[in-house]
Amino acid sequence: MNASLSEYQRYFPASFELETPRVRLRLLQPEDYDILLPLAQSKDIWKYFTKELSDPQEMRAWIAELLKEREDGKRMPFVIIDKDTSEICGSTSYLNISFYDKRLEIGSSWLGQSFIGMGVNKQAKFALLSYAFGVMKMERVEIKTDNLNERAKAALLKVGMIPEGVLRSHMQMHSNRRRDTIYFSIIKNEWEERRASFFPEMI
Repeated sequence: MNASLSEYQRYFPASFELETPRVRLRLLQPEDYDILLPLAQSKDIWKYFTKELSDPQEMRAWIAELLKEREDGKRMPFVIIDKDTSEICGSTSYLNISFYDKRLEIGSSWLGQSFIGMGVNKQAKFALLSYAFGVMKMERVEIKTDNLNERAKAALLKVGMIPEGVLRSHMQMHSNRRRDTIYFSIIKNEWEERRASFFPEMI
């Protein structure tokens, strides 16, 4: 077993969960397919996503891919649960985890249409950022999105992420478009100020 995998297991044991007063994040399971697929039926959700998860085969393959990356110690995939209703409302992940570089990405994030704009995303991002900086002692947390996705960019600014730059023709989209990707980040010495400014209700 290599060092990075044992470090992964230390931070992300089998029973790992994150929680705020509003949301709970737990490990994605194969059986979550039956709940996630109906949530994924709005085509609008996938306009800026690299996959079209309203398609049953795409959803099943996507879940299998995420769980394989979990096995390989490369990703921690979650479902997001709204604690007010106990409903699964979407998914998010830690990915591109580099313990050597003390860096990770938050991504593959989506919510069912009825949960967008309900405050769930902000709570989930707070849980993920807090664990990355406070427990894992990461130096950098990054998030990327389609540079055309104005709603996502505005949402990232609302949780304190700092825009860095655009990578041109960076990713292939399911619609056969080449995507320009914009990166956002927070680094370790910015987190306390960002937390106080953007999540005052959580302190």
